[in-house]
Amino acid sequence: MSAAPSPAPSPAPAPAPEREAGLHWPSLLVGLAIMIGGSIYPLMFARMQDGNARADHGLAMLLFWAMSAGIVRGVGFIPRARLWRWLFSGTACALALALAALLRFGF
Repeated sequence: MSAAPSPAPSPAPAPAPEREAGLHWPSLLVGLAIMIGGSIYPLMFARMQDGNARADHGLAMLLFWAMSAGIVRGVGFIPRARLWRWLFSGTACALALALAALLRFGF
């Protein structure tokens, strides 16, 4: 008795086309500016109320997200997983920075 031939393994799906990895200067400059600016002037992450600075965790979270996304994308790293790729993209950096500006200045 002969065994049935095993089916040929199917080829692995082709990876999604990736953007070219390399320095992305706008994102890198935003990330570095937030990092250096926050180190020199930590009140950048706070809001003034009644003459007193109060910690604003939402503002800090958005600025840290913009900084992280800017540095990660700026140095050329592009994650494979779709969610991480979006969270650390140049678009996410700009979105987080815009939301932080809206929260800080209340446009």
